[in-house]
Amino acid sequence: MSDIGEVITRVHREEWARVVATLARRLGDLDIAEEMAAEAFATAVERWPVDGVPPRPGAWLTTTAHRKAIDRLRREARREDKHREALMLADAPEPLGVIDDDRLRLIFTCCHPALAVEARIALTLRMVGGLTVPEIAHAFLAQETAVGRRITRAKAKIKAAGIPYGVPFRADLPARVTGVLTVLYLIFNEGYLASDPAKRAIRADLTAEAIRLTRLVRALLPTDGEVVGLLALMLLTEARRAARVSASGELVTLTEQDRGAWDRELIAEGHALVRARLTSGQAPGRYQILAAINAVHTDARDARDTDWSQIVALYDHLARIDPSPIVRLNRAIAVAELDGPQVALAEVDALPLDGYHAFHATRADLLRRLGRSAQSRAEYDRAIELAGNTAETAYLIRRRDQLAGP
Repeated sequence: MSDIGEVITRVHREEWARVVATLARRLGDLDIAEEMAAEAFATAVERWPVDGVPPRPGAWLTTTAHRKAIDRLRREARREDKHREALMLADAPEPLGVIDDDRLRLIFTCCHPALAVEARIALTLRMVGGLTVPEIAHAFLAQETAVGRRITRAKAKIKAAGIPYGVPFRADLPARVTGVLTVLYLIFNEGYLASDPAKRAIRADLTAEAIRLTRLVRALLPTDGEVVGLLALMLLTEARRAARVSASGELVTLTEQDRGAWDRELIAEGHALVRARLTSGQAPGRYQILAAINAVHTDARDARDTDWSQIVALYDHLARIDPSPIVRLNRAIAVAELDGPQVALAEVDALPLDGYHAFHATRADLLRRLGRSAQSRAEYDRAIELAGNTAETAYLIRRRDQLAGP
């Protein structure tokens, strides 16, 4: 039974988004799609231990969920039109249009201009990324209740406005791509350092899916610089995954990582994409600059060889495009390597990020380097309190316990 339970957990992780996306396209209703997918997985929990795991679990789940949806629509006379539509869709071949991946089509659908930007992103992370409301709230640095309301309103707006779950026209893609890239970036980040302490530190399924979908977006929009930039950023980050967490389950910072464990093929591909954008003559956007920063990091065979002046210059450019506190925090970390911790601390102290664990972790490290152990310990305590990942918490505890003094 435990083996079957592990299989169902893995299948849920791999197939949930595909099942929901397929049902949403067929039924035109996100709420029903999500509910019927959940019922299909509940049926799997009951039947698979007895009948065995089907050869194609995703197809079995989709068929089961769709049958349950049709049964439900039959019972609800007020949805007779939807019932007939669902029956027709079940039997008729569907045009694939410019996007032949259900999850990617649903991403573009959820990123409809009729929805507010934050609503688009939250809804897509929930429906396609499979992230929970707490995980999405962590990504937004927002309250869970606010994120839940945002998702509920987005679903209601889609239903009320009659936004189709069909294939976007090619002309629609550029207007929606910014939201799509934001969603893919957040899905990747959640995979690279999961916010749920009950889950493993790194979710390779999410990072791999984000990269796969970004490759598909690049195939659709090959000349979009930000699509290329995001793909390069993901590849250069993913290249370091094997060195990201120690054997004991503790986060390993970039400067401490075993660079021999980095994936050189992914680094080479990422560097090639960055170089191609640099030679394009077009002004770089946010993802292209972040990719360039990562290219500088991964170009150094030893952390001591890192070109911090170039990284600070890139952050200066990024701050002109995106002057957010988090960008300024990351810039300050680079400034500490170039101009010293005192200069960086003055910049960090001006940032409105009191509820963000990385803000306190950064302050703790800068105070440690300045010999202010008591203040550093207090900042580590606050960072540990706010951190949502066991690997990161373990790292912060170790650093705090290494401090000198009482």
